[in-house]
Amino acid sequence: MLILGIETSCDETGVALYDGRLLAHAVHSQVEMHDEYGGVVPELASRDHIRRLVPLVRHVLGASGRQIKDLKGIGYTEGPGLAGALLVGATFAHGLAAALGIPALGIHHLEGHLLSPLLSARAPKFPFIALLVSGGHTQLMRVDGVGRYELLGETQDDAAGEAFDKTAKLLGLGYPGGPELSRLAEGGVAGRYRLPRPMIGSPDLDFSFSGLKTAVLTLIKKEHAKPDVARAFVDAVVDVLVAKSIHALQSTGLTRLVIAGGVGANQQLRSALNKEAKLRGFDLFYPEPELCTDNGAMIAFAAALRLQKEKPLDASGFTVKPRWDLAAG
Repeated sequence: MLILGIETSCDETGVALYDGRLLAHAVHSQVEMHDEYGGVVPELASRDHIRRLVPLVRHVLGASGRQIKDLKGIGYTEGPGLAGALLVGATFAHGLAAALGIPALGIHHLEGHLLSPLLSARAPKFPFIALLVSGGHTQLMRVDGVGRYELLGETQDDAAGEAFDKTAKLLGLGYPGGPELSRLAEGGVAGRYRLPRPMIGSPDLDFSFSGLKTAVLTLIKKEHAKPDVARAFVDAVVDVLVAKSIHALQSTGLTRLVIAGGVGANQQLRSALNKEAKLRGFDLFYPEPELCTDNGAMIAFAAALRLQKEKPLDASGFTVKPRWDLAAG
């Protein structure tokens, strides 16, 4: 079943082909375009998706040796994301699907991230705990199967990736700030400054990162060395993410932890989690780095799994409890 995946939720246009395995995928990043403005401009993002979709679809078809008539279904990101950007992907998918007489299936963006580690050579088995950590979301989920997700905890304010970007801006770094901040932190002295670890000791599995920005601003006003401030910030975020992930494993009795989302590519986080996994004996899984950020491969894969187990045009089965709702997102 050859599935085309389309991802246009924000500032990356992702297209992929999946047919039992990932045949081809391509991503166009809008980073250079938005860098001039210090962040994503929604109208520019939407217009760029329009320009990129057709060439990218042609590219993945050519790279895989397939033809457009071979498609059996199309998956597209239905939300959450920028309204205009999502509309581009949805209209393209439905128009192409109608022309070919095949189903078009809306996929929740976060479901794509949750299932992306299953594309790896070393894929986890159900059930597992997933730490979904990105620019817009920080959540801990119990995943028992496709469409069987339980929200265990989430951020009460900023997502971890959002906190990275805002802190990077305070430090005068460019866009996107998260990767720049991580690179700056690598040259910092560990332990020179200590920032708070919000909610690290709370009995629940929720997060809070907005207060860290205030603490960073206080350090910056004292004209401290920026690499050391960056290191203190990254260490604080990583400590919280690791502690909450271990708490989730212990509270559920599960022994498999999956890391998904853009921040999942952060090397400091991976190093800390690898150390804890070895110490505590749980299994740890990551998607490949290119599948951590937004991409069409995860959407094509999720759509293929959905089409195998559901009626072709019914995407309503994706529900979680109690606070993760596609309509609200």
